[in-house]
Amino acid sequence: MPRILVINPNTTVAVTDLVAEWARALAGSGVEIVPVTGRFGARYITSRATAAIAAHAALDALAEHVAGCDAVFLACFGDPGLLALKELSPVPVIGMAEASCHLACLLGRRFSIVTGGERWRPMLEEFVAELGLSGRLAGIRAVAPTGGEIARDPDAALALLAEQCSACATADGTDIVVLGGAGLAGLAERIAPSVPIPVLCSVEAGLRATLAAAHLQAGKARLGSAAPAVAAVETVGLSEALAQSLLAGGIAPP
Repeated sequence: MPRILVINPNTTVAVTDLVAEWARALAGSGVEIVPVTGRFGARYITSRATAAIAAHAALDALAEHVAGCDAVFLACFGDPGLLALKELSPVPVIGMAEASCHLACLLGRRFSIVTGGERWRPMLEEFVAELGLSGRLAGIRAVAPTGGEIARDPDAALALLAEQCSACATADGTDIVVLGGAGLAGLAERIAPSVPIPVLCSVEAGLRATLAAAHLQAGKARLGSAAPAVAAVETVGLSEALAQSLLAGGIAPP
């Protein structure tokens, strides 16, 4: 039975539980979902500073819990620490935002993103640029409620999210819109009937990509940017699991 480690790098257990619920429903009974919440950091990521802390929390969770897992799903739109996780992890790591953006490009010529939290717009513009997909991005619309606030009261945000997703089609000329955020899990299905273009759920896109990676069993790169670090690194103040992983130059494959 494949085991998927689901890392929520913020510290809101309710968001972890929400993603885990949807992950288990999508994956079915033949997959074990192992959800983990960040041990430290912000309740919800709303800035570059909290995203940087979340990257550390994600590495901490990986080092502590990846043993026995076949793939890792980084369940945070914006993918804090994604490249570092890929480097350290012995199994594939799939980021929610990375998977969603690439899938959107397969389904349409141009894509847009709608998410919660106004500070996310410039952060996601930078993220999409790092993916090399800026030329495919029609626009990003970040609504005022944060993803955490939407998760607490999703019904109150449905009309606003639907309005912004529709505007991506009518004003931005996009072909498909990504509804981004762990706290928005399940909402794409609810607003899709009132939006004139496809609405892609970032949680579903990321999880399905993670399941595919687990089944492929492609193995760990031995060379290149995702290969383990060559030199061991001594550290101060990290968790024992993370410190040992860096000292060993990476986490040993299962």
